[in-house]
Amino acid sequence: MAANDLLTTHGVAVLVCDEDGRKLSGGDTALDLIGDAMGCHAEVVAVPVERVADEFFTLRSGVAGDVVQKFVTYRIRLVIVGDIASRVADSDALRDFVREANRGTQVWFVTDRAALEERLAPA
Repeated sequence: MAANDLLTTHGVAVLVCDEDGRKLSGGDTALDLIGDAMGCHAEVVAVPVERVADEFFTLRSGVAGDVVQKFVTYRIRLVIVGDIASRVADSDALRDFVREANRGTQVWFVTDRAALEERLAPA
């Protein structure tokens, strides 16, 4: 089982998932992470891109929609951490999804933990 760390950044509790562990591949795995977050009172779950199933990035598979819907329902923010530039370059739909997600407050795609900390900083 993968170890997760609970960190507080700018007053926001963030559950930082380890690279090893079950892939974020649908609603069930999303609910597992949401349960972990609720158990430690985290507001944000940061998942490394290595731990996200390939199907998530193929939007027509429905995996991303299923995962995001679960996080929105439980009011836990989801952050995918890592380089997805090659995936975005290969898909106009994914590029649009990432751009729109990053404009909001519920789901973000960031390149690294420093970028996450910057996003969490007060305005």
